[in-house]
Amino acid sequence: MSTPLIIIIVLLIILVLMYNSLVAKKNQVDNIFASVDAQLKKRYDLIPNLVASVSKYMEHEKSILEEITKLRSEANKPNLSEKEKIDLDAKVSSALGSIMVAVENYPELKANENVMHLQRSLNEVEEQIAAARRAYNQAVTDYNNALEMIPTNFMASAMGYKPKDVFVITDEERKNLDVGELFNR
Repeated sequence: MSTPLIIIIVLLIILVLMYNSLVAKKNQVDNIFASVDAQLKKRYDLIPNLVASVSKYMEHEKSILEEITKLRSEANKPNLSEKEKIDLDAKVSSALGSIMVAVENYPELKANENVMHLQRSLNEVEEQIAAARRAYNQAVTDYNNALEMIPTNFMASAMGYKPKDVFVITDEERKNLDVGELFNR
């Protein structure tokens, strides 16, 4: 075999490996986002039960309940982009946090077996969502790195791949929670 032919074969093998690597990273991001999406769907399925359970007790927090219901209906719209789902997730997380803090102000509601079960279920789902977000963010980081690093950036550009957004917490979620204040309410 001639040297130019060997060089061409090696280059073709490298191109195929880069292509396959990029496709695998993109598919991994999509697959893990589907897991996040499934967890978010689970959360959205629990929301009507939560709202129904606490609504009669929480007239003062009616706006929070209405906001959660509105966000849930937005989340169930078909064809939302990953960015829109990520943004909605942040809003729902914030609203659910508000409602859980508000539940603490109602001793009879806090002791209600249905509400306690829903809180446990939501806590479990939130933990699963957090784990899925971490996996998604790692996959997106790997994918975005491949899009920016030489030599795969050339292949990614030729394939039309674009960077993906990671899940980030909102400013509200970044605030330190004053536990003492919660107990003084």
